[in-house]
Amino acid sequence: MAVDYYKILGVDRKANYDDLKKAYRQLVMKWLPDKNPNNKKEAEAKFKQISEAYEVLRDPHKRAIYDQYGEDGLKGQVPPPPDGGVPGGATYFSTGDGPTTFRFNPRNSDDIFSEFFGFSSPSGGMGGGGGGGGMRGESSFSSELFGDDIFGSFGERGGGSMHMHPPAPRKASPIEQTVPCTLEELYKGTTKKMKISREIADASGKTTPVEEILTIDIKPGWKKGTKITFPEKGNERPNVIPSDLVFVIDEKPHSVFTRDGNDLVVTLKIPVAKALIGYTVHLTTLDGRSLTIPINNVIHPSYEEVVQKEGMPVPKDPSNKGNLRIKFNIKFPTRLTAEQKQIIGSPEMKFLWY
Repeated sequence: MAVDYYKILGVDRKANYDDLKKAYRQLVMKWLPDKNPNNKKEAEAKFKQISEAYEVLRDPHKRAIYDQYGEDGLKGQVPPPPDGGVPGGATYFSTGDGPTTFRFNPRNSDDIFSEFFGFSSPSGGMGGGGGGGGMRGESSFSSELFGDDIFGSFGERGGGSMHMHPPAPRKASPIEQTVPCTLEELYKGTTKKMKISREIADASGKTTPVEEILTIDIKPGWKKGTKITFPEKGNERPNVIPSDLVFVIDEKPHSVFTRDGNDLVVTLKIPVAKALIGYTVHLTTLDGRSLTIPINNVIHPSYEEVVQKEGMPVPKDPSNKGNLRIKFNIKFPTRLTAEQKQIIGSPEMKFLWY
């Protein structure tokens, strides 16, 4: 049965050199015998077929012969190449007055691999003739085929030789989870217990689901957006470093206070009369204390009373605190009676208008 080199590489008959390189790169990595320990014989056969197909189709003259005469044409009688040269892997015999006989001698797949990468294939010299695997200069072919990072993926330079090692495990992306906290919890500090489910792997790569309790010690003064990282607490997978679990502090809205950096802000609604004659503020702090703050000044719309050291703890120095800022929303009457207008407009109230 005729061998279809295009089908082996999974490309169409119009495939260019870049298409062939890409197809070879993907297939040779899939069928490396060392990566298929459970079906090594099949992998070796595939590896040889892939290398032979690539050797033929990347050579313009061999490809032309194959396209015109098929696999049998590579072993039969065909015209010599236009320049009379002898492409690698083929032998020409002159028979005097008769036609030139072309005989295609497929090279060992390890030789092809060695030519591309500059070191012997990880198949361990299957089929014989693999060669010693020493570096051939910079092996521009391997760089062209697989990119400049081929040496980082397959091995490392050392003493002028190349030694295979498995690719370095990659780190999985971090997983973030918000941790809602009340303003009281962020003021006093607290401890949160977070239950997680994850999979751990044994030496054979088999995974088992487990549950864990992670403890988060929230310090006084922590702000929204503070991150707590538990390294490598994600699922375990072969050749993957587990992801970090990152808990992000979030702040729940408070019914009285809002936070501005290390300051606490409260806005109180008071009638205009209280704003004029004085007002006493009564507040319960986030740690349960009662504050009484008398205000004897006239409270105008932009007035702000500042109480020192009654704000949020400073995260780096919890003994130090921000300020409490009291703002006012002055409630004006929507209408006045004639008598009220007369009182406001009386000489006794004249000071209101200056």
